[in-house]
Amino acid sequence: MRHLPLSFLFLLAACSAGAPAPCGPVPSAAQMEWQRMEVNMFCHFGPNTFSGLEWGLGTEPEDLFAPTALDCRQWARTAAAAGMKGIIITAKHHDGFCLWPNPESTHTVASSPWRDGRGDVLRELSDACREYGLKFGVYISPWDRFDPDYGSPAYNEKYARTLRSVHDGRYGPVFEQWFDGACGEGPDGRRQEYDWPLFHRTVRELSPGAVMFSDVGPGCRWVGNERGSAGETNWSTLSPDGFEPGLGAPPVDTLQCGNKYGSAWIPAETDVSLRPGWFWRPGEEPKSVDELMRIYLESVGRNSLLLLNVPPDTRGRIPEADSLRLMEWKARIDREFSDNLASGASVGGTKARARRFRGSNLVDGDFDTFWAPADGELTPVLELTLPAEAHFDRLVLQEYIPLGQRVAAFAVDARPSSGEWQEIASGTTIGYKRILSFPPQSAEAIRIRITSSKACPVLSEVALYNSQ
Repeated sequence: MRHLPLSFLFLLAACSAGAPAPCGPVPSAAQMEWQRMEVNMFCHFGPNTFSGLEWGLGTEPEDLFAPTALDCRQWARTAAAAGMKGIIITAKHHDGFCLWPNPESTHTVASSPWRDGRGDVLRELSDACREYGLKFGVYISPWDRFDPDYGSPAYNEKYARTLRSVHDGRYGPVFEQWFDGACGEGPDGRRQEYDWPLFHRTVRELSPGAVMFSDVGPGCRWVGNERGSAGETNWSTLSPDGFEPGLGAPPVDTLQCGNKYGSAWIPAETDVSLRPGWFWRPGEEPKSVDELMRIYLESVGRNSLLLLNVPPDTRGRIPEADSLRLMEWKARIDREFSDNLASGASVGGTKARARRFRGSNLVDGDFDTFWAPADGELTPVLELTLPAEAHFDRLVLQEYIPLGQRVAAFAVDARPSSGEWQEIASGTTIGYKRILSFPPQSAEAIRIRITSSKACPVLSEVALYNSQ
């Protein structure tokens, strides 16, 4: 059976007879696919892996980069086993060293004795990603502490050509281009005025499906911290006019929360490292499973994509302790979110706008079916009667965001078999996914009250879990 492209399916849903009109900015097909990835791997790897620095100086000799047993297939195998959907690599960090033979620089793997100067980390990783069904992304820092042209107009053109040398198709599709806003001094003390429109045009021309990350997008935005926490209120819309990456970024609370009436769809990406530093250093240990679960609930569970950094060591491999921790984390997620207690529930409450948008769509396990009331219903109520009284401490809500993000506040009630409705949780935004945790409950029914919404709510899924 031939599968229709997601962009066409989204268009059908948005334009189908009787469906709500889109509300405000909506995600592109590429942004929608990106959001549904939920968790990706970041790999900080380069000369800093061998020097122990977080920000290299640009003066490091090329032979410092000397992985003894590089195995990108191990990275990809580990990411896939951990449930991740893509890998983004620091192809060029601030030191300017390029992990591929960039024709615009002499500070690359081609000048290193590694692989006799014929090595290409991007080639090995992109091939490994394809083998394991992962998407491939790149971090290419515009700051360059090595390049003698840095700080001049010529550098912007050189950086654009650098982008071309990665996005020209030789490594296959690039799903995300990570732009760091750092802008420090170059080798002669000058700073660069980045030509962001040129950089964006270059990526759009060659990789039109790539989601571009920075403090202000245009594809996705930094969440405002490196703790692994998105805002409890988190709109996927942002008004980027007047801001730019780096020192000109929006305030941290805006990055955390977005703008309720933002002019563009620029969802949050939460980047955090498995280890204390971004690059591997001996003696450091990975975060605990409990801490990783907190990060998951405060990133994916707050309408954000999680980009978890897993730095390879000087061998060019993910350390065994880190890989084991990821497997433990994945097992914990699988256990705590394996049995949806709301599956098979009967759904009542506010009437759906049409039978095709009925309440049973909320418990069918299919994101692409949704419930929606009439246009004027801004504070609807949904009642789910469970197949049997259940014990639970987690609720998952999802909006059908191809039609926009709408819900601004909601509350959740539970009713035990012999008792009255009692409020057990409340929140503000929902977005693609919202996970609420609360003290263990025993109930035969739950009630979701939308208390504020920009337009009639359009909900895709409701799920209940017991994490104990």
